[in-house]
Amino acid sequence: MLLEDVSDSVYHGYFVDLYVRPSNQIAVEMYERMGYSVYRTVKEYYGSLGPGDGTGTSENAYDMRKPLSRDPQRKSVRANGRDVIVSASSVT
Repeated sequence: MLLEDVSDSVYHGYFVDLYVRPSNQIAVEMYERMGYSVYRTVKEYYGSLGPGDGTGTSENAYDMRKPLSRDPQRKSVRANGRDVIVSASSVT
């Protein structure tokens, strides 16, 4: 995948991450097949007025990560990411 290749070879990153709605199970499963895993759950990330809008219409997000070659010990991923919950304000 181009993003992963550039992040690895040009920027020498430790990981690539993306945010996915947990309700979008098709996307979650697709990214898991591509080697991504849930690093953490971001509470109220998606909302009608932006992250954490407090209106009750917001939705959580999975921060999904895929380790790159600079992270051979896979420190940028965790097994229990769905259980690690952080606020949207801590990631924006």
